[in-house]
Amino acid sequence: MAKITLVDDDENIVTSVSLALESHGHTVKAYYDGASGLAALENDPPDLAILDVKMPRMDGMEVLRRLRRASDVPVIILTSKDEEIDEILGFNLGADDYMHKPFSQRLLIERVKAILRRGGRGEGDEAPPPAAGDPNSRALKRGKLTLDPARHESLWDGKPVKLTVTEFLLLQSLAQRPGFVKSRDNLMDAAYDDQVYVDDRTIDSHIKRMRKKFREVDPEFDAIETLYGVGYRYRES
Repeated sequence: MAKITLVDDDENIVTSVSLALESHGHTVKAYYDGASGLAALENDPPDLAILDVKMPRMDGMEVLRRLRRASDVPVIILTSKDEEIDEILGFNLGADDYMHKPFSQRLLIERVKAILRRGGRGEGDEAPPPAAGDPNSRALKRGKLTLDPARHESLWDGKPVKLTVTEFLLLQSLAQRPGFVKSRDNLMDAAYDDQVYVDDRTIDSHIKRMRKKFREVDPEFDAIETLYGVGYRYRES
């Protein structure tokens, strides 16, 4: 059973989404404004957060921006806006997924399930421990980079870098084969469930944000290379 925090000022959406999530075994805590939602997310971190954009006291983008200062909890953004810039902003701030209102509750449930699986949580239960022979379960060291999937820990030259679930999976996919190019499609497969469609700019936004995080601990960080029109690769120095 996953703990999910839902923040939306629309009572009808809160009621219907809460019922749908609870019918799948999840525990839902609901808040109706951004400030209350942020306080709850900081004081009692859930397994996943669902945030509306347009809310009183603090909008969802500001909640996400402040949340990402200290937390890598997966976040799905809900919005009635239909402008591309809002979606790009959400991903640049660290959202894991994005849905436009009105949305299918069935599709939302599938997105929730996909994110929980990527984060090591199955529907209704804790995920089983990784198999000893699974290469994705072992700590990975590439030059200054260390990735430990069991602890969801990322280090650069011994310094911690907080990554979201999506960012961690993207970096893990790149670092597993240094020097080899991964197309955006390859990276989508590594970070997203095959039932969830994302477009190219989603991957680009995650990579951009990831680079920014590493450059905060090392301004010379250049381990993730862009091959324009092809994809990305990890360069082990």
